[in-house]
Order: sequence, then C-alpha cells, then structure tokens
Amino acid sequence: MAGEKSTRWKPGQSGNPGGAKPGSGTVGALRKQMSEKLSDIITKLVDQALEGDVKSARLIIERVVPPMRAEAAPIELPGLDPASSLVTQGQAVMAAAAQGLIPPDTAASLLTGLGSVARLREIEELEKRIAALEQGQGT
Repeated sequence: MAGEKSTRWKPGQSGNPGGAKPGSGTVGALRKQMSEKLSDIITKLVDQALEGDVKSARLIIERVVPPMRAEAAPIELPGLDPASSLVTQGQAVMAAAAQGLIPPDTAASLLTGLGSVARLREIEELEKRIAALEQGQGT
C-alpha cells in the first residue's frame, strides 16, 4: 500500500482535469455564431423598427435606453424657513401635508431629512464638546 497511487477524489480537485473547455459546448458555439453576426442582427433589428415593427423597436429601446425612474417634482413650502429651528421646520412640513399642499410621502421624506440634519447637528455638537474638554485638560 505504501507505493500505491491514491485514486480517491479530493476536495478542490477536478474529477476530469482534461475535460471539456469552457465555452466549447452548444451554448458556447451559439454565442460564437451570434457574436460573428451581431452587427448584421442589430442592423436588421433597426431596419425592422424603422419600418414600423413595434417588437423590434421595443427590444432596441429596452436594451439601449435605461429605464426611467420616478422622480419627485421640486416643491415650495410656504412658511418653511431653513434658518428656523428643526421643530418649526417639521411643523411647517406637517402643516403643508395636512393642507394638501404636498403628498404624505413627500412630507415623510422631508421629515426623514430633517431627522438626519438633527443627527448631524448632534454629532457636530459632540465633536465641539469633546474638543473643548480635551483643550481644558491640556491634551
């Protein structure tokens, strides 16, 4: 047994190291054939789209033009003063939503933004306090 070669499969080792190369199967052959004629295929699709073929036009547009994303329109809120306190700004947002001036989802987004500003202000204030403490201790 000392001189025998182990034929047992080991993790990470191929059972057929001389097997088929990637891309050499049916799918690989089809991809190669398509890539060789891709320019002709695209030209034909464009020609069909120009002739009024809606399916061809749709295929081209879906693959070339990125999908549009929903985007909220800019709004103006009366009584929202950026220099006022965050509470006052939040109240202005809620009042605008209650009066139907802005949709509820927009109000929620604005309130989330105000919450983020509040957290940033807290962090800024903590940094100032820590700096003042460190200066007072001579470090």
